[in-house]
Amino acid sequence: MARAPLPVALVQTHADGDADANLERTADLVAAAARNGAKLVVTQELFRSPYFCQVEDASLFALAESIPGPSTARLGAVAAEHGVVIVASLFEKRAPGLYHNTVAVLESDGSIAGTYRKMHIPDDPRFYEKFYFTPGDQGFTPIDTSVGRLGVLICWDQWFPEAARLMAMAGAELLIYPTAIGTWAGEMELRTIQHQAWQTLQRSHAIANGLHVLAINRVGVEDELTFWGGSFVATPDGQLLAEAGDTEQTVTATIDFEKTERMREGWPFFRDRRIDAYEDLLRRWRDGTDRD
Repeated sequence: MARAPLPVALVQTHADGDADANLERTADLVAAAARNGAKLVVTQELFRSPYFCQVEDASLFALAESIPGPSTARLGAVAAEHGVVIVASLFEKRAPGLYHNTVAVLESDGSIAGTYRKMHIPDDPRFYEKFYFTPGDQGFTPIDTSVGRLGVLICWDQWFPEAARLMAMAGAELLIYPTAIGTWAGEMELRTIQHQAWQTLQRSHAIANGLHVLAINRVGVEDELTFWGGSFVATPDGQLLAEAGDTEQTVTATIDFEKTERMREGWPFFRDRRIDAYEDLLRRWRDGTDRD
């Protein structure tokens, strides 16, 4: 039986220093998207606060919350009221001294369908995430929901084709990337190049895996970073189904799951993989030669 099309929405907004206000604004935007027909709504990365990883400051661990916690309770109520699945990016306090950059997926009845903890953690100037986040321990496992199997990854994960492929091989029907990415004030001449590289690589994940990709970013200037927005939905052949600019907006699109099957038949990358020839990927890691 053919799958029904899936209306989706990406909530691209700003964040300021009022965590509760950020939560309420995002909840309102999610509810509005659901009233307009969306059945799956995705937030930007760490939507409850400014992108705090620009500095290493132990006091900022106070921004973290448990899962379940206040955000999942608030968004769970929205999910249940409107019958919508929500992908929500949170700063998780798992235990004293143990924190993750985590996505919680809220089912349409308000329950938590599953979580994904960010696997690849950057440590670059103004992206000091290793100070705050322990790498994920759940692997690359899709989350089953009433709207499909969601391959949820987070921001820096975008740059690793292995993560997208493992999610696809595990049966993900969509690849979803909540994101906080922008350009440092001292490199603004590189903004266009960086933005294009970010989008190009994710469109390649769509092509290589025959899946729609949903990438959601924030907007606004926060300290030394300008977040460029540009949230988008790419089809399994890499075309842009919908794309935002650099202002606040909710991006909407309709996912045609049948396109995945057609693309995988026409471009049979899964069929033609040479797994027997890829053992060096692990061998070189084990013996250290991939770091030479």
